[in-house]
Amino acid sequence: MVPAVLAHAATHQNALTPAGVQAAHIVRLWNLTLVVTGAVFAAVLAIVLVALARRGRRADESTPPDLGGSARPERAARRAVVAASAASVLLLAGITVADALTDRALSRLPVANALHIDLVGWQWWWQANYARDGDAADFTVANELHVPVGRPVVISLAAGDVIHGFWVPNLHGKKDLLPGISTTIEFRADKAGVYRGQCAEFCGAEHALMAMTIVAEAPERYAAWAARQREPAGAPANALAVRGRQIFEQSSCAGCHTVRGTSAAGSLGPDLTHLMSRQTLAAGSIPNDAASLAAWIRDPNAAKPGATMPASSLPAADLQALVAWLTTLR
Repeated sequence: MVPAVLAHAATHQNALTPAGVQAAHIVRLWNLTLVVTGAVFAAVLAIVLVALARRGRRADESTPPDLGGSARPERAARRAVVAASAASVLLLAGITVADALTDRALSRLPVANALHIDLVGWQWWWQANYARDGDAADFTVANELHVPVGRPVVISLAAGDVIHGFWVPNLHGKKDLLPGISTTIEFRADKAGVYRGQCAEFCGAEHALMAMTIVAEAPERYAAWAARQREPAGAPANALAVRGRQIFEQSSCAGCHTVRGTSAAGSLGPDLTHLMSRQTLAAGSIPNDAASLAAWIRDPNAAKPGATMPASSLPAADLQALVAWLTTLR
């Protein structure tokens, strides 16, 4: 099920198909390194094959080789070693310069009018707080980021428990999230699309299921999405949803999760105010639909062993009402 979910959640996770200027710089460095090292490998392999072929022919000869002119082969070998050493130094120097120029280019992204996001990595999910944008208020989401195409994004990274790694290969390289230390990564998405990110530092049992979705979209679509995210949850649409909201507020759910517009203001788990606007649940582990949501509430560890969310003992009727309300949070 997991590969199918990931394919649905994001159309790209490929460092060789850049969708932003930073990723393009990294790909160019990768291509240069690949060409240089590939050429060196081919040259060394050719020399080895030639040496083996000559040795084979000499082994077939009935007369021993004339060693009287051994000085000439030694001089030729010395020249070959010097030439190979010089070429190696030049190639390494070239790659070093290219690496330095790439680092310089990555650090020079203009960040005027940038979108600022504070991202915290937890075992095993992502909490993102969008800072005030002009006159617009801040808001919090989880596991899925939306960014406008063509606008710089500055993400302040922090870890809430152990070391994590932020890596969206289509947009930039990897950057660690460290407990007690704030780091920053800057990128700009130049192509609209849905891109998959992944925690790139082993962080415990469910490290492999700590994914992230990045949606790069036209500025007007992003503005509409952000406006919806700033709004509180809507009123329940029917009696079953009303009952579900009451169950949520009166149970342990409200102690861990926030739903703006209700009395639930927990901070241990993801903000669920607009839960159904996300493509997946549990940081990319399962699809976001009513059946998967009910299964997740009933037993989170069945889908993500080690998850800190406890299994639910709600009666079936209460679980049905709870899911009926949660699926209205769009």
